[in-house]
Amino acid sequence: MMQDIATIRGRFAARLEQLEAQVRHLEASQREPLDDDFSDQAIERADDEAIDAVERAALREMSATRQALARLDAGRYGICTRCGAPIDARRLEAIPTAAHCIDCERELGAPAPASR
Repeated sequence: MMQDIATIRGRFAARLEQLEAQVRHLEASQREPLDDDFSDQAIERADDEAIDAVERAALREMSATRQALARLDAGRYGICTRCGAPIDARRLEAIPTAAHCIDCERELGAPAPASR
C-alpha cells in the first residue's frame, strides 16, 4: 500500500478531530440568541442557512471518514466496495475516503440517459 496503515489511521483521526471541532463551533454559533433588530435577524437567518450547509458537508465527511476507518480495520481499505478491484493509489491520495474505484464511481455518478 502507498502508505502504512498507522499513517492513514492517524490522518483520519486528525481529520475527524478537526471536523468534530468545526461542527461543535457551528452548533454553538447557531445557539446564540437572535438580535432584537428584525433586519439583523433576517441577515442572521440567511447566515444560518449557510452554516447549516457547511455543517451538513462536515457531517457527510465525518461519515465517510468513519466508513474509511472501518474498511481500514477490516483490511478492505483501498478495495472498491462495489466491484472489489483495487482503488488506484492516486485516487486514494486525492480522496482518502474513496470507497469506489474510478470506473465504479463514474458508473454511479453518471447521469441517466435522456429519454426520447
